[in-house]
Amino acid sequence: MATSYLSPGVYVEEVDRGSKPIEAVGTNTVGFLGESMMGPANQAVLVVNWSQYVKTFGDFTQSTHLAHAVYGFFNNGGSRCFIVNVGAPSTLDIVDTAPVVLKEGEKKPEGQPQQQKKGGGGGSDGNFIGRDNGPGARTGLKCFEEIDEISLVAAPGQISPAVQDALLTHCESRKDRFALLDSPEVMQGGVDKLVRPRDSKYGAYYFPWIQVYDPERGNVFVPPSGHVAGVYARVDNERGVHKAPANEIVRGALGLKYTISKGEQDILNPKGINCIRMMMGGGIRIWGARTLSSDPSWRYINVRRLFIMVETSIERATQWVVFEPNDTKLWKRVNRTISSFLTLVWRNGALMGETPDKAFYVKCDEETNPPEVIDVGQLIVEIGLAPVKPAEFVIFRIGQMPAGGGVEE
Repeated sequence: MATSYLSPGVYVEEVDRGSKPIEAVGTNTVGFLGESMMGPANQAVLVVNWSQYVKTFGDFTQSTHLAHAVYGFFNNGGSRCFIVNVGAPSTLDIVDTAPVVLKEGEKKPEGQPQQQKKGGGGGSDGNFIGRDNGPGARTGLKCFEEIDEISLVAAPGQISPAVQDALLTHCESRKDRFALLDSPEVMQGGVDKLVRPRDSKYGAYYFPWIQVYDPERGNVFVPPSGHVAGVYARVDNERGVHKAPANEIVRGALGLKYTISKGEQDILNPKGINCIRMMMGGGIRIWGARTLSSDPSWRYINVRRLFIMVETSIERATQWVVFEPNDTKLWKRVNRTISSFLTLVWRNGALMGETPDKAFYVKCDEETNPPEVIDVGQLIVEIGLAPVKPAEFVIFRIGQMPAGGGVEE
């Protein structure tokens, strides 16, 4: 409705006609589920550095896997995570460092002190899966329902099919986050016997466990998900979410539970099991970039996470559209807004194509919004993207050529 003017004069009015910019959402805030003998239970606590974690949840002696996962996350480039402590671990791994008494003629055992495992830290599956008792009363994984910032979730060392299924289901239902899953520490049989979690385009699976230094116990093996989450954060910051989080050094990793050969990875990679390998002269690196999906369209981690970022960014930044008059003016504004955002995504190298029109399209017009769609209160926008995919197999074709010859035209 036009403003009423009662006296002569000059008046200035602000008119909102331009497109509203869309900002890319964050992609590297992690939600960690774990057990600690210190800190609040079943509350999502924001932690932004290792010192803050220790102050709240204690050090490596207070938990089985959580502390090493968080330390590895920050050490590898992570900067923000939410911690949910599902309760104190029932037992902790204890290392027997007492002097070894030798009988006459016996040789001193080589290697590390003998480890005496008193339980596996493993807690009840129900504690991790949690219950949804409403706002402020959620437990376990359900606590993450209240936090929109989270884009990655992990429960370090939890290899129970029920817990891993819950993590995948959580990400699939939210559609704004991705799960990092750990393999068992000890492999039963050969690599061909390694069983991966169920099919999902919202999760990735890593093998094997990595060896790190523990101030109290010396060198120990820990699940890789925390360190991997840090690598994701580092790559996102340095290159962008469109870069596959692979062929990257795992900082803090001193060794591996299992040394994987190329032939063994030939078995694991097609299954969507991402290997961590000791590369000749290249250190310990993540050497796989696949999701758990059998759908070729969603085979690669960076493609899935790129779409999560784009979908979430558009959804959160276009709330202003709700209840606006559903006419051609609105369609044009929506089209401009989304096209501007995707042009920026293309310029950052996340989309294929030499020009924006080859990288994406946005369609919001009479065809996508016929009268019957408008009558039920809907606005439909069709978007197509051409994501970049990693060069997983690099092939050089080399042959002999005659002396003085060149490439034939």
